[in-house]
Amino acid sequence: MSTGKMAKLEFDSKTIELPVTVGTEGEACFDIGELRAKTGAITMDNGLMNTGACYSAITFLDGDKGTLNYRGYPIDQLAEYSNFLETSYMLFHGNLPTAAQLKIFNDKVASTQTVPEGIHQLIKTFPKNAHPMSMLSSALVALSGHQSEWCEKVPSKIEDQEMLYCQLLAQTKILIAASFRHSQGLPYVPSNPKLDYCSDFLQMFFGTNAPKQTGPLVAKALDVLLILHADHEQNCSTSTVRMVGSSKANVFASMSAGVDALWGPLHGGANQKVIEMLELIHKDGGDFRKFILKAKDKNDNFLLMGFGHRVYKNFDPRAKIIKVECDSVLKDLAVKDSLLEIAKGLEAEALKDQYFVDRKLYPNVDFYSGIIYRAMGIPTEFFTPMFALGRMPGWFSQWKEMIDSPAHRIARPRQIYTGSALRDYVPLEKRH
Repeated sequence: MSTGKMAKLEFDSKTIELPVTVGTEGEACFDIGELRAKTGAITMDNGLMNTGACYSAITFLDGDKGTLNYRGYPIDQLAEYSNFLETSYMLFHGNLPTAAQLKIFNDKVASTQTVPEGIHQLIKTFPKNAHPMSMLSSALVALSGHQSEWCEKVPSKIEDQEMLYCQLLAQTKILIAASFRHSQGLPYVPSNPKLDYCSDFLQMFFGTNAPKQTGPLVAKALDVLLILHADHEQNCSTSTVRMVGSSKANVFASMSAGVDALWGPLHGGANQKVIEMLELIHKDGGDFRKFILKAKDKNDNFLLMGFGHRVYKNFDPRAKIIKVECDSVLKDLAVKDSLLEIAKGLEAEALKDQYFVDRKLYPNVDFYSGIIYRAMGIPTEFFTPMFALGRMPGWFSQWKEMIDSPAHRIARPRQIYTGSALRDYVPLEKRH
């Protein structure tokens, strides 16, 4: 980590030295931990795009090269050879499991695939048109009320941490499926521990009489989608989980906070925005070429949703993988949907248009995930809960890494005050 090198900063006639550290993949860092103590000044970084908030051994991404690795394993290898629960084990423990370890882990997840009846009753109190993220966030934090031993206690033993981890992996899919069934006025479908993770979720979601939507190809595509979303470094929701967890709030509250951060349209709602864009194009007559021209027009405010990425300056590595699954699902389900036809035309046209090629505005994972979810029959408002389902392993693993760290401290950012200077209080009767 430490390089032994020092960076020099000149400020107010003084020169101070800042230690330089370097990560495994060569990323350099100026450690400013003593900056304020030595200079009385702080740094300002709106959006925190140049600020490292932690050291982490979980996920590495290089936006310029289009690289994404979990614990050193390339995302394309995990998507091809692993499954969601094996990847979840690896994110939590740091290494891939043996066959025996994976069986024990799978059994632990299967053994916790129920939620208290009070949680089901809580979901039923919501209006049927309530946004599912409100139900998911509320139900997750309510779980702490049903497990009072963890309400004010942060687990320090690995056995307790893994038990809670397996429980949340199992219960999150139950909460999402139960929320959908409630929104449709349909009876709850209990979990079947004999099924694999994704097949079980699809059956709880769509019911036992939907062979197409719960088939093996759809389950495989969902498994890949969940792997691709499992973690993504220090994004908004992950940073929120760490921020809330830094106060030693219980794990259910921390995960619920992650759901709330993900809810925002600038974060987890991107795949929903893709569908809304396709609906707009369809309503206008379906001429996607017209909207490609609008996106290229500097005087037009129209944006092609699902193209490009804030972090990736190359092709989103997850998009390359999920495109294959997207094509497979569309073929298997043989869905006749004008929006999906527009999406395929939009993708083909943009990929060969020099304007988008030069700017590396390639379709990202949100573009394809929205199309897959729609083809599956998952309502648009449930896209973000599906994102949360995939992100749960990352949130929990990041939370665990933080609370286990000897350097753990409560997060407390600084600010630069820009309000009024010191003023004297004027009694009410003297104010005019």
